[in-house]
Amino acid sequence: MAQRSSLLARTISTLIILILILVAIAVVTKLLGSRPFERTVVEMFIRVMLVVGIYIFVGNSGVISFGHMGFMCIGAYAAAWFTIPAVMKQVSLPGLPNFLINTQLPIFLSAFLAGLLAALFALIVGRILMRLSGIAASIATFAMLAVINVVYSNWDSVTGGTGSIVGIPFYTGIWTALGGAILVVIIAYLYQISRSGLALRAGRDEATAAAASGVNIVRERLIAFVISAFVIGVAGALYGHFLGVVNPDAFYLGVTFITLSMLVVGGMNSLSGAVMGVIVISGIIQLLRWLEKGVDLGGTTLAIPNGLQEITIGLVMIVILMFRPSGLTRNREITWRFKGATKPSE
Repeated sequence: MAQRSSLLARTISTLIILILILVAIAVVTKLLGSRPFERTVVEMFIRVMLVVGIYIFVGNSGVISFGHMGFMCIGAYAAAWFTIPAVMKQVSLPGLPNFLINTQLPIFLSAFLAGLLAALFALIVGRILMRLSGIAASIATFAMLAVINVVYSNWDSVTGGTGSIVGIPFYTGIWTALGGAILVVIIAYLYQISRSGLALRAGRDEATAAAASGVNIVRERLIAFVISAFVIGVAGALYGHFLGVVNPDAFYLGVTFITLSMLVVGGMNSLSGAVMGVIVISGIIQLLRWLEKGVDLGGTTLAIPNGLQEITIGLVMIVILMFRPSGLTRNREITWRFKGATKPSE
């Protein structure tokens, strides 16, 4: 109890700082940004939800998961099932149960239910996967992602198969995405300082000692796995309402590797690292997009070839990790007193 109180006292400023950073980005964007740039910031906030959701499990357990974007897929399709008008579902998704075809829920209720569906799936498969460790666990999570992708790509009457489901209402604007990002950061913070979070990090750092002290590592991993699945399922629902269309390939390898890269670049063992990694990499991606379109400099247009964006991002990540192997935040939390920043495992 004393350790938990001490951690709360030392890290409460981290939560405040991260929220203020996100709010400042939203306010500046709304006041000064263009419509396309606003959409970029909305996408960044959704990525904050995704990366922080991954951090809840990966950062606290030390087990690398390649399967979490499967929960995003589950959440996005659930949002489609819950919110597309009944007439459209009867035509494009005839295999849905009648109660789903005739259901049209508000965005926040559908997002919550989408998160619950992802969490329920995580609870079922996690009872098996969480018994694994190291590379075996990582491969198993990737297999889970592959299974989800294959099912959603071939279940034509329920998911539309490899085609896209259209007609999802556009609800996710900058304030909705900001609210989702702040909520997820708060959830991650509360889990991080909880008894379960402390126990899981103890198992991550000293598995033998933690088990000898009575920590059930499998159970604690499962708890983190389910919470992170809920968060990412909600993010998937908001993403569906942001694009208005969903496709299985949008939740496969591309988004998996970019979100994991953001977490690693920022610092995978800290909440601050998860948030800052998204902000930094998203800023680089936006800069490269501008350069691909061309920037006028005194009558001369400066532009980079199309397709160079991915190569540049990869090189930037390599350079960052060469000089900061533990990420931009060095796995430390941002606090008011930066010299006194602490690792979440302390």
